[in-house]
Amino acid sequence: MSVVAHIKPGEFDTEALGHDGLVLVDFTATWCGPCKRLAPELEAAAAELGDKVKIVKVDVDENPEVAMKYGVQGIPNLTLFRGGKVIDGAVGLMPKAQIVALVQRNLGSAADGAAGKISRGPTP
Repeated sequence: MSVVAHIKPGEFDTEALGHDGLVLVDFTATWCGPCKRLAPELEAAAAELGDKVKIVKVDVDENPEVAMKYGVQGIPNLTLFRGGKVIDGAVGLMPKAQIVALVQRNLGSAADGAAGKISRGPTP
């Protein structure tokens, strides 16, 4: 899958939590400069990873309940889900290689997942 989908309000449960396999959620906002700079890195990671992960964007202003439910306090925030549960994540602007590594280190994780440590990207 090489396209990053934008989730609209009310679609999170079906598009992210209901998906079989890994789902990388980019919590973002239209006004966020680092989020805009992350977009091409995320697209490049999606192209490299293909069908290994579904990548979606959630605008925190359009979906504040979802952002609050998952404790999103800073953006960009990449949160990795498997089976509807958070298994890993990272906060901050990061290069494609770091996004790919985040996904790849979780490809073999058990479905109940030993959750990885949420990392912080470099400060822009």
